[in-house]
Amino acid sequence: MNSLTAAQIAALCNGKVEGNASISVSSFGKIEEAKAGDLAFLANPKYEEFLYSTQADIIIINESLELKQPISATLIRVKDAYSAFAGLLAQYQQLQASMLTGRQEPVYIHDTAKIGEQVFLGAFAYIGKNVTIGKNVKIHPQVYIGDNVTVGDNTVLYPGVKIYHQTIIGKNVIVHAGAVIGGDGFGFAPQADGTYAKVPQIGNVIIEDNVEIGANATIDRATIGSTKILAGAKIDNLVQVAHNVEIGSYTVVAAQAGISGSTKLGKGVMVGGQVGIVGHIHIGDGAKINAQSGVSKSIEPGKAVTGSPAFDYTSALRSQSAARRLPDMEKRIAELEKLVAALNSK
Repeated sequence: MNSLTAAQIAALCNGKVEGNASISVSSFGKIEEAKAGDLAFLANPKYEEFLYSTQADIIIINESLELKQPISATLIRVKDAYSAFAGLLAQYQQLQASMLTGRQEPVYIHDTAKIGEQVFLGAFAYIGKNVTIGKNVKIHPQVYIGDNVTVGDNTVLYPGVKIYHQTIIGKNVIVHAGAVIGGDGFGFAPQADGTYAKVPQIGNVIIEDNVEIGANATIDRATIGSTKILAGAKIDNLVQVAHNVEIGSYTVVAAQAGISGSTKLGKGVMVGGQVGIVGHIHIGDGAKINAQSGVSKSIEPGKAVTGSPAFDYTSALRSQSAARRLPDMEKRIAELEKLVAALNSK
């Protein structure tokens, strides 16, 4: 990062300086590892002990934090240290990205493709027929963009991303390395002789604005119509999204989860890692699915579930607690049976 003073950083994150406002930093560091010249932050109380020993020159902290002892670093107090630090990182990343422009060679661009201003094209990128690329898009090396694809302004496609034909990608989207968007949905019709006939997948994928898709995630095209990832959704690495799935706005899906065909996830849903969801069901707005759960039926809005098959989170925890007590319960039941038998014999 370029050198910034505490006063400049405070202005960027709407904070208040305590200490030397003219001291400057030129790099970021974790509070437990930071060195002189670093900017760090403290949001999690578990790391408060490092506030008094860190070598960082400037630390962003919550305005509500009460110091237990004097510190040498300059502090910047803000309402939410985590959000403020994240905002600074985002600004830094945008600055770095803005410096990435021009075209590396070789690159293939079809004559009918339309490329916006300030676009970066990495080596060995492929741009197909009738592709439309917006302004400030960053297309890293070995990205494939098929025919009739639209990519909105400020979108970043990292190395090796594959975008199949007819996909529509909105603005400010980030797609990480190796992701495949628009591959065929898993559709096969069983035949009388035991073989499977492929069902043509003629739909597409629509990804709205401000979506982020992790490395090696796969989002299949619809059989008919569209597979949809709505605005602000976040999809982790190694997630499988099947044909005709719809993922609602601001829904998050953690790594290695799999969502089967035609299932709809509402707004603000949270899906833990390695969750499996069957097809043709609906997950209501704000539902929470614990890691490694197997979801076989629709979930009501706002409900939290866990287990396989997944059911109510609180009930599941009670069942797990009871299961841990089974050996003791078995022993007590045996003792009670002996007591009852003795009483009956009298």
